[in-house]
Amino acid sequence: MPSDDGRAGVPVASTSVIALALARRVEAELNAALAPLDLTVRRLGLLGHIAGVPGVSFSDLARMSGTTVQTAHAAVKALVAAGLVRDHTARAGSASTIELTPEGARLLQAARRAVAEVDDRMFGPGAEPAQRQIGDAVRAAFSGDLAP
Repeated sequence: MPSDDGRAGVPVASTSVIALALARRVEAELNAALAPLDLTVRRLGLLGHIAGVPGVSFSDLARMSGTTVQTAHAAVKALVAAGLVRDHTARAGSASTIELTPEGARLLQAARRAVAEVDDRMFGPGAEPAQRQIGDAVRAAFSGDLAP
């Protein structure tokens, strides 16, 4: 709402807008921390899904990643080319068994350390009080510690 001098006033507090702005900051921080590992948040997510669901199919990988099956195929192909995963597809159209290689597992561990550093910086003891509260609330919500 404009103020008396015509400038925009303080924006209305919107949980959605605040969460989106914070999510963008977190994604930027994560991508910066992952860049030395030649990873992005999206590639890390794919590696995590592949590691967490042994024998994951392309359709399941696409569903978990919020992408299309074609995008999942292209992403896995890039991960195979990088030596991070193996795709044991018998033939086109048949079920696949996608798994991490030892190099993929090593990279995933390094990425988890980088993510932990970002978590600590953005939501840990040295973070802004509001961000610490958000971190505490998110951890409680997903650990089952949140009171009804």
